Amino acid sequence: MSENLKFAVIGGGSWATAIVKMLCVNLSEISWYMRNDAAIEHIQKYKHNPNYLSSVEFDTQKLKLTNNINEAVAYADYIIFAIPSAFLDAELKNLTVSLADKIIFSAIKGIVPETSLIVGEHFHIQYDIPYYNIGVITGPCHAEEVALERLSYLTIACGDPDKAKNVATYLSGNYIKAKISDDIIGTEYAAMLKNIYAIAAGIAHGLGYGDNFQSVMMSNGIREMKKFIRKVHKMKRNINDSAYLGDLLVTGYSVFSRNRMFGNMIGKGYTVKSAMMEMSMVAEGYYATKSAYKLNQGYGAKTPIIDAVYAVLYEGKDAKSVFKKLTESLD
Repeated sequence: MSENLKFAVIGGGSWATAIVKMLCVNLSEISWYMRNDAAIEHIQKYKHNPNYLSSVEFDTQKLKLTNNINEAVAYADYIIFAIPSAFLDAELKNLTVSLADKIIFSAIKGIVPETSLIVGEHFHIQYDIPYYNIGVITGPCHAEEVALERLSYLTIACGDPDKAKNVATYLSGNYIKAKISDDIIGTEYAAMLKNIYAIAAGIAHGLGYGDNFQSVMMSNGIREMKKFIRKVHKMKRNINDSAYLGDLLVTGYSVFSRNRMFGNMIGKGYTVKSAMMEMSMVAEGYYATKSAYKLNQGYGAKTPIIDAVYAVLYEGKDAKSVFKKLTESLD
């Protein structure tokens, strides 16, 4: 395998840590940007991230760790962004190095709040990056299972199939299988929407609904996702593929799902603020819910699950009453 391509990973969380672990299998050097100086020092000294996936041990000779985003961007041909969408705009404002001619891949599963755009659209519109230089890394894949080296699957989407193949090749390994897709818009919206449905699953669990109801809601959720994405970007796609349905299922059911965990706390009576304070990780679905709800005001897709989650999180409505009403609209 040629190692002429240079990769940088932007972010210090669990998904960024998992991506660096995957890349380390196939590359002799990776630039890794994170804001936390203490975490950088810890990794350099103890060979693992103290805050996320601490069981993963790194060969630090392969890591160009930096707290300067410009240094990481200048180094790389391919830049993988893996930071919460709520913080992306602020991080990008620190850039003085040009993104022109860089190949941007998003491993962010959310909407940029400042522009209400998915990450690929944000880079295209705000930074004039052509779509053939933008890609998406989606699941179904939890960072925690990458750390455990359990068999996992990725979908790599890009307008340029050769660039998608490059990323798929460098992320693949004994326990990682990666395939490519040309549905960059649809897969990114699916990655954002599934977090909302996972919050719904968590709320239902917190309220005491069982597996029977959860299965009905997930079945309705994939159909709702299909309607929403078709309104946003109509093209031929199979919504039952793992990038859509598979990612929805693992996020809705897994004990590793932070969005399900967040929803479960809401269902048990936590306020949004108290649930956020108790969680050490960002639940992307919270921000995605508002953006998806607002976007759908223009699209007009029938989205009772998104509407229900929005009513609970942003309108302060009683979760028990909202979900009782939701049960009447599902089939």
